[in-house]
Amino acid sequence: MSKSRILTLRVQSPEGTKRIDVHPTDSILELFEKVHDTFGLTGYGFALYRKRGCKDELISSRSKTVHSYGFSHGDMLYMAPLNGAMLWSQDLSTRSSTSSGVAQSNNTQSVVTADSTELPSVPTQSYLRQSFTLQEDEVDLQLWKLDGKVQRKRDEKLCRHGANGCCVHCSPLEPFDETYLKEQNIKHLSFHSFLRKLTAGVDRGKFVSLEDISCHIKTGCKDHPPWPKGICSKCQPNAITLNRQVYRHVDNVMFENAYLVERFLNYWRSTGHQRIGFLYGRYEIHADVPLGIRATVAAIYEPPQESTRDSITLLPDEKEPVVQELAQQLGLCRVGWIFTDLVADDVKKGTVKHVRNIESHFLSAEECIMAGYFQNKQPNPCRFSPVGYFGSKFVTVCVTGDASNQVHMEGYGVSNQCMALVRDNCLVPTKDAPELGYVRESTDKQFVPDVYYKEKDGYGNEVPRLARPLPVEYLLVDIPASTPLSPLFTFYADANTRQFPVENRMVDGHIQDFSALSSYMQQFTPDCFLQAVSDFHFLLYISTMDMLPMKDYMGPILEAVRTQNSEQAQDWSHSEHWATVEQLIAASLSSPPQSRPQSVAFAEMVAAGSGMGLLTDSSESGLVRGNDQAVTSQADPGPLWTCPHCTYLNSPELVSCEMCSLPR
Repeated sequence: MSKSRILTLRVQSPEGTKRIDVHPTDSILELFEKVHDTFGLTGYGFALYRKRGCKDELISSRSKTVHSYGFSHGDMLYMAPLNGAMLWSQDLSTRSSTSSGVAQSNNTQSVVTADSTELPSVPTQSYLRQSFTLQEDEVDLQLWKLDGKVQRKRDEKLCRHGANGCCVHCSPLEPFDETYLKEQNIKHLSFHSFLRKLTAGVDRGKFVSLEDISCHIKTGCKDHPPWPKGICSKCQPNAITLNRQVYRHVDNVMFENAYLVERFLNYWRSTGHQRIGFLYGRYEIHADVPLGIRATVAAIYEPPQESTRDSITLLPDEKEPVVQELAQQLGLCRVGWIFTDLVADDVKKGTVKHVRNIESHFLSAEECIMAGYFQNKQPNPCRFSPVGYFGSKFVTVCVTGDASNQVHMEGYGVSNQCMALVRDNCLVPTKDAPELGYVRESTDKQFVPDVYYKEKDGYGNEVPRLARPLPVEYLLVDIPASTPLSPLFTFYADANTRQFPVENRMVDGHIQDFSALSSYMQQFTPDCFLQAVSDFHFLLYISTMDMLPMKDYMGPILEAVRTQNSEQAQDWSHSEHWATVEQLIAASLSSPPQSRPQSVAFAEMVAAGSGMGLLTDSSESGLVRGNDQAVTSQADPGPLWTCPHCTYLNSPELVSCEMCSLPR
């Protein structure tokens, strides 16, 4: 009878202490389950101890019972997470013990927490239990309205029917027809052609489910202690065999005009240092590939970075939310990233070295990991994915030398398998071979599944190889990149007009300041105001300039630039906010930029202000001529004055601010 009575045990956790009722005949595994349910934990990544300080651990077991451990009524147990596991949901409402138990199905956002490497993540399988509204891209919605079939003309030799008939020789082809793709030299299926292939069967895609591979151990397994103390075939991730991806999410990258790339390359031409930029544009239907998608680039934003001749380090960007909002109001989105890998060969001829080829590498392992990082940050909405996302439309463009030693662009994307390896922190670069990556080995903190790739041996047989190391060619997808024969212009560009400086370039002649703004605006007449403001870098600068940020007043002018409405732009140019900027520009141009007493200009200004000519007698004027310069005497110059625009402290003899060049 003593064994059948109920015992009350106290369990102390980082979130507080709770009581748990157990029977002496209950197994220790059942005790773990009751602790999990009572505290509302998200997984079983915890341990129980009988003593403080994580001593005398209680091992989960089906054979041992509560009575066998000698527990008494009111005993205390201590719970602690294993390997820093997150035992509670980030939503504080789910931690409350007085919850009503009603699931909050209206919350459509999934909370994603980054691991120690700060790699992004897509929604996990727990997202299956949540309701979400799928918001596909506009180009995807347009493609779903098309049948995608390739129309063929009547064959005069093989067709035996009239003009209105149809046979197997002239009937439309499916967009995934292998013979047609091979004839047109199309290397990869478009993603929508791949989806049509999956849904072309009798079931019409009823059971199609596109799921990303997972390299994590499945949580919630109750048959053993959590990793590294136990693992089983049910929770262990499957081994991965890398295959070349047969489809691609974007089939072409098109820069609207050559000025975009030339403006980006000017930094390398000036300094010899490499550069990274983010591509902003739009996704459109690509007619050259059945159901294809093209990324059209309209602007290149250069984030803060430190660069050398052979390396680039990205810095935190405080203006990134402003850039995203600005691009969205202009009808643009971030479609990819671009970087240079240029080494000058002959400066006189303008040639560069051909360093990326089949003998060396196309993309290094580090660049593949970077591409996977960016693609994970911008997943592709997909209606056939249980989590709402599959793959990514984010593209990678490398500017390097070709076989003829000329500058050209190469477009790439990494496969979904590479995205999963990067997301789960399983792939790292090698030290001395850029063409090779390396899959991590399992540790007590992280389990890494085996990753294989196949290659042909000396007899022509495909044999699996462990991906330590891994040739990154198995992770790449080629994407053509080019400029059109007839240039397009979302923003104004003219070879005869000096363009506004690009942001985050700490090089003389490329710095964005109010003086550069004044010089830029002087090139345009009032009638050409729309052309003047049709510059992505100019709009970003006036939105965030320290003197007079205009972010809150940019809506009408951004709409005018997006629709190329000259009248709306003229109306905005007469607004109070832009009138203030024009007054500051006029004041900065009317005052001399340098008015120090050591300059001739200052001496003449003093003479003009006194109504007398420039005096030659040093005893009367206090000025001494020497080497064609006016030098002041050692009189007390007076107190410093504060610039009303930027609050900079200036010398008393200056009539304009030394920092912002605006008048006193």
